[in-house]
Amino acid sequence: EHEDTSLLLEALLEGQNYGAAEAEGTQCPSVTVPRNNPKKRNCLVVAVLCFGNLINFIDWFIVPGILLDIQKYFGLTDGKTGLLQTVFTLCYMLAAPIFGYLGDRYNRKIILGAGIFFWSGVTLGSSFLTESHYRIFVLSRGLVGIGSASYSTIAPTIIADLFEEGKRTTVLSIFYIFIPVGSGCGYMLAAGMAKSTGDWHWAFRVTPCMGGLALLLLILLVPHRIQRRTAAHRALSISGMIQTADEKPDEHRTAKTTWCQDVGSLVKNCSFVCSSLGLTAMAFVTGALGMWMPLFLYRAQVVQGIVPPCLQESCNSSNSLIFGGITIGAGILGIIAGAEAARRLRKINNKADPLICATSMFISALCLYIALMVAQKNILSTFIFIAFGELFLSVNWAVVTDILLYVVTPRRQSTAIALQILVSHLLGDAGSPYLIGVISHAIQARSSPSLQWSFWSMQYSFVICAFVGVFGGGFFLLTSFYIEEDRKEAQR
Repeated sequence: EHEDTSLLLEALLEGQNYGAAEAEGTQCPSVTVPRNNPKKRNCLVVAVLCFGNLINFIDWFIVPGILLDIQKYFGLTDGKTGLLQTVFTLCYMLAAPIFGYLGDRYNRKIILGAGIFFWSGVTLGSSFLTESHYRIFVLSRGLVGIGSASYSTIAPTIIADLFEEGKRTTVLSIFYIFIPVGSGCGYMLAAGMAKSTGDWHWAFRVTPCMGGLALLLLILLVPHRIQRRTAAHRALSISGMIQTADEKPDEHRTAKTTWCQDVGSLVKNCSFVCSSLGLTAMAFVTGALGMWMPLFLYRAQVVQGIVPPCLQESCNSSNSLIFGGITIGAGILGIIAGAEAARRLRKINNKADPLICATSMFISALCLYIALMVAQKNILSTFIFIAFGELFLSVNWAVVTDILLYVVTPRRQSTAIALQILVSHLLGDAGSPYLIGVISHAIQARSSPSLQWSFWSMQYSFVICAFVGVFGGGFFLLTSFYIEEDRKEAQR
């Protein structure tokens, strides 16, 4: 029966050609996109999207990887340093709803390509700024955030349209593995380039070349149009039976509702709202850790006498390299573990997804709190508990997105993802780097300048993240009360 279902799905998708240009009398490049083998074509599309996601998150975390160098180069306080990531995230989240609206109504391949070209060009340009152009450097980070928003908003919806629900979680897990991989590579790339060249500016000149390659692959390997999942597709993927087949391939229901109507419907979706608030807590913690953790580890080592204070032009970047490696390893293991746990537990509990997210958030918060408390005495224990904290935090990435995709009707998914990005960043990592920096600076201002207080100020500021993590776990628990009803409503 499963094989028959797969054959039916492939035949249906082949017949519609995923909405490719053939329906308009034009042809896609047959050399690069295998049209007679949907599975191979889908794999190529996912590979391109994953490569783009890798570059996207490398650009996110180049600045934290060389934060000490940038802080010293521009002569910044902790508060002004945190502003760099806050501006990036604010622009990212404000642009996300716009791209969500465009992604639900216009060609997604064109939007993705334009976003990659834009953020790669701005990143390259920012590498030539001098110390007298700090404000332009801040502006450039905001513009990169706008380009990144186009990618993060639209790429997951393409994956959702290419795969049925059982496979979709696995493919999304692969896609979201590149969040921690890209983040870790961002730290390591930035630190490595700064160390090898003696100039941190070179860290911003690598990803634009990768972006050019991603743009070329996008043009060659991704179909010009990818058919959005219709009611027939959704019914087939969930129940294994086609319940309705009267919807034609080119009939898109997106035009029947306005953006305000879509938003109104999503606000009434309790599972979407609660899971988005849980994701917001995740974003708050992730943003603060991603921005400040290498600097926190450096200050802890200075207080312990492990490393001397940075007085030279190029500072010690070993913490960025180690933290980048931890982020990659913990991220990969966490996302794989989360996807596998969700796959197994769904068979015995329909509420498994939000319960997995809640449990992992509680454990992550505990690990991060312990890491902060032992940092001044044992740096090795700090690294270990940070690794476990990131591991359990990463469990949720693919699971949260899959929750959205099955509690929200397909025609509203881009808008839902855009709103989730807006809320999670507005209340999460848009403010957390700046907030941590401002609190740290305020604590230092009330005491005499010393290496000990520079460490304590960051330590006390970071405690906020542990409590926010607990709140995030609570929101995921609330999601479990509504998820069954909202899932049935989305299937209707």
